[in-house]
Amino acid sequence: MSKPMVLFLGPWSVGKSTMINYLLDLDDKHYQLYTGRFQPESIMATEGARTFASLEKFGQNFLERFSGYEIPHRLLERITIVDTPGIIENEATAARYGYPFNDVCQWFIDRADLILVAFDPTKLDVGLELEMLFRQLKGRESQIRIVLNKADSLSTQELMRVYGALFWSLAPLINVTEPPRVYVSSFWPRAFRVNTNSRLFLMEETSLLDDLRQVIANRMENKIAFIRQHAIRVRIHALVVDRYVQTFHAKSSFFSDPDEVFTEIVDNPEKFGIYKAVLSHNNISKFDLPEPAAYYEFFAMNPISQFRTLSHHCGFTGGCLLDKMERAIAYELPGLLTSVGNIAHRARFGQTCSTVSCKLHVHRHFQLKPHTVPPKCP
Repeated sequence: MSKPMVLFLGPWSVGKSTMINYLLDLDDKHYQLYTGRFQPESIMATEGARTFASLEKFGQNFLERFSGYEIPHRLLERITIVDTPGIIENEATAARYGYPFNDVCQWFIDRADLILVAFDPTKLDVGLELEMLFRQLKGRESQIRIVLNKADSLSTQELMRVYGALFWSLAPLINVTEPPRVYVSSFWPRAFRVNTNSRLFLMEETSLLDDLRQVIANRMENKIAFIRQHAIRVRIHALVVDRYVQTFHAKSSFFSDPDEVFTEIVDNPEKFGIYKAVLSHNNISKFDLPEPAAYYEFFAMNPISQFRTLSHHCGFTGGCLLDKMERAIAYELPGLLTSVGNIAHRARFGQTCSTVSCKLHVHRHFQLKPHTVPPKCP
């Protein structure tokens, strides 16, 4: 029942913290955010202890650089925003941060409902560390949004060129047919520069807040859908491991060397029909199967002797664990997803970002029409 989490990622000095300060109206306040730390905003004491307790596994060096704030703001009544240190290319990540930066990012990526990756249009540098970040985002493409920040620092023509260059750089990293939504604006409190597309930037800010509102309105649906996606992956993983175990037992004998037998199976899964057997089950796509190399690493850390076949996880009274998961994927979770689609629930939570959106609209209104009366917030 925790609130949706919105995660900000991106290279160093693209304005992530400044953007959060602007959205939450924290500029010039004593609790405004600064760069270089993992900073979650709006964490109740009990919720924070429950949600972030497992971060202790990353060590004291990380915990010393992890800080949380509970800030009075209507938007933060419905979401938790997480700021992250900027990615710097051409440096050793672990040595720079003193903790496993990519592992920590993965922890937050796995739990985020919306992921905003920010870029500075004046310095698009897609290097090795940023490529690593997008590999970590694989499978979460529907939750990714790209923010082209500081947009009024370029002319409209230059901005169009940068927009195209950004997609050209990201195309190999985001292997989906429909690219992520890109928000183009300057997310800071000062006025837009003259002779820039101020109206477009204002519309983009409003669209971003609408996106946040949708995350709030659909938070339960999104979590149930994520659980179902995770269950499908666990099911496939269980079937693959089960096939490896069955094949190992079938090929082993009293006189054979167990290590040699299993090495041959892991090195040649196609020869032993590992994946072909898994695909024979219903509702499994070959595109969802992990790469064979993943299981070479998996069994290197988890010896096959630790595993039993799935048939051992069946009982006369409790049934089979795999059957229970099949039932949850096919019927129980879709049924739960349908039951939470309450229109009144959506309407009630949809008001939060509308108020914030209106305040930003009034703020920017004076930049566009300084001699007219701004609209009233509802």
